[in-house]
Parts: sequence; structure tokens; C-alpha cells
Amino acid sequence: MEEITVEELSRKDADSYVIIDIRDKAAFDYDHIDGAVNIPLSDIYDTALDFDKEYYIYCRSGNISYEAAQTLTEKGYKAYSLKGGYIEWLRKHIANEDIFADKVEESIRSKKFHSKLFSRFAKAIVTYDLIKPNDKIAVCMSGGKDSFLMAKLFQELKKHNKFQFELVFLVMDPGYDPRNREIIERNAHSLGIPITVFESDIFENVFNIEKSPCYICARMRRGYLYAKAKQLGCNKIALGHHYDDVIETILMGMLYGAQIQTMMPILKSTNFKGMELIRPMYLIREDDIKEWRDYNGLRFIQCACKFTDNCTSESCRTSDHVSSKRKKVKELIRSLSKDDPQIEQNIFRSVENVNLSTVIAYKDRRGFRHSFKDIVE
Repeated sequence: MEEITVEELSRKDADSYVIIDIRDKAAFDYDHIDGAVNIPLSDIYDTALDFDKEYYIYCRSGNISYEAAQTLTEKGYKAYSLKGGYIEWLRKHIANEDIFADKVEESIRSKKFHSKLFSRFAKAIVTYDLIKPNDKIAVCMSGGKDSFLMAKLFQELKKHNKFQFELVFLVMDPGYDPRNREIIERNAHSLGIPITVFESDIFENVFNIEKSPCYICARMRRGYLYAKAKQLGCNKIALGHHYDDVIETILMGMLYGAQIQTMMPILKSTNFKGMELIRPMYLIREDDIKEWRDYNGLRFIQCACKFTDNCTSESCRTSDHVSSKRKKVKELIRSLSKDDPQIEQNIFRSVENVNLSTVIAYKDRRGFRHSFKDIVE
């Protein structure tokens, strides 16, 4: 069994082979190699393939696809693993792609996206009072579509110059594969975003943690971001969570946490005095973000986590209960919305319309529990 490089694949006649992406459907839908078909690893060995066709197989980094191609070769198929996997293809693709920041910026102002993106961004800022004069905001960028769009929206807001505030575009390298960091830096350069990169050893610290490593990693990352932002003189950090993240969190709290709660648009830090967390993408839909990304031909990493370098996305996600639950809730909301498009908006509004006289019990901001029996008419 042999590996094939991205350069070698690009020189082949597309009609002579099939590219198979063995990552899970969520990773495939986020982005994939042009022309690839999705057959997850769990299904690849039971799928009837053509013995006369050549198959080029890839996963995230090329490790699992190597094993899969080897097994298929032993079964008599002409199977080859793409060396370096999707990440190597993405790195080469971005290096060869001409991305023009002014075109991307113009798309945000265009009739096609202004109301879907910038207007909702501005509405969230005004509605939840997220930015005040003389704020210095650390725009935290993970390398994905959400945080890159957030950075461009902040740059657009800055051009309106309605009041003075400062921006720092902050990228933390928690131990990325060098290729992942290169992709983030290339995208930032192409899109005209002057990022400040700092390093940490978070991935090394959580790599051997078996229980909820993603949750622990996320908590540590936020702490490092707060600390670096404060060191740079910032009083706020901005995260790229969007509307769909909010409604999924509401439903997850009810189904798995036995509580009614939401992902707040603004939070005061309990560990870093004077610091706040804001979520200016709060009212923006994920499908609109994807549409903007695809319209501009942009490619971003989905997850640069060290855990996913040696596995398929599905197996990594299901190893963390929180990620697995969020995926199920996302699918549930999508299914319910097919029959009633109002479902998503109703979930969002449910935490805006809480009537304390109609609930059995509630907790106040100090954590004290109150029963409906305690309420005196």
C-alpha cells in the first residue's frame, strides 16, 4: 500500500479515481476536499466498492486513513492514503489561493450579507450593551469560520467610528501542529487581520486526561486568553459563539443538566477583576456564516486540537460527552425545525420570557433556592 501526496493527486485525471473522506459527517459538511465523497470510517469496510477504481482516502492528518487504505488494499482494492490528510491539502490549497481582503470586506457591506451579518452583529452590541467608549477588546480567534468573521465584523464596525475603542486580534497557540498554525496565519494575512499570537502548553497538559478533556481544555484556554488580554491592557475578550450555539446550550441545559440556563451575551469574569467576556455574534445564524464563507471561497480549520490529529472526528467527539451531547441536540433541533421553522426562535425566546410565578422553584444570583410556596400573593 502506498501513500499519495497532494501534488501527485492534483496531477491525476479526476475521472480515474474516487476521493473518500472517512471523517464523520459533521467534519465533512464543515469543509472537505473538492469532489470527495463521505464514507465514515465506521462504514468504509462494509461499503461495496469497485475493484477497478482507484481510491484515495483521507482523514484529518493522514494517520487513520493510512490504516484504512492498508486494510482495503488487503481486501483487493486499489486504495491509497493521502499523505498528511485534509490538513495538508488545506495548507497547500490556501497557499495557492488568491484571497482579497477588500472583496471579503465588500461582501459584508453588500445587500446579500449586510442584514444577515453586520446588522445582527451591531444589533447584539446595542441590545446587550457589549461595547462602551474607550474599551480595549481582545478579539479571540481560534482559526475557524466564526472567529474570522467576527474579526472582519469588528474591523467593519471600527470604520464607522461612532465612538473610540481599541481592538487586539488575539490568537493563542496551545500546541498546534505547525501546519494548523500556518493555516491560521496565512488566512489572517490574506484577510488583512493583524493578529497577535502567543503560545501555551495546554494541549500537553490535557492530552492524557480521559474524562471530559474538551471541557477542561476550553476552561484552560479561556483563562489563558483572559490573562494575556489583561496583560495587553484589554478590559474585554470577545468570543465567536453564534445564535445556534445559544439555542443548543439552552436545550442541553434542560435535557442533560436539569436546569434552565443560557449562554450569556456578556459575563463579568470572577477570576480576572475588571475583565468581561462578550459574544457579539449572539444573533447571527450559523448557516449565514457558512454562506458568507463559501461565497468568498474561504477555507478555515474546524478543530486544531491535538486529540484529532490521530483519529477521525467522530471518534474524538464521542470520547467527550459534552461534544457528543451537543451534536445530538444540534441534530434534534434541525429535525424539529423541518416541521416547524419557528422552533429555533421559540427556544431562544424561552429564556427571555421566564415567568417566576409559573415555575416550581428558581435560584437567585447568589445561588439561594426559592420555592413557589415561598411566594406570597
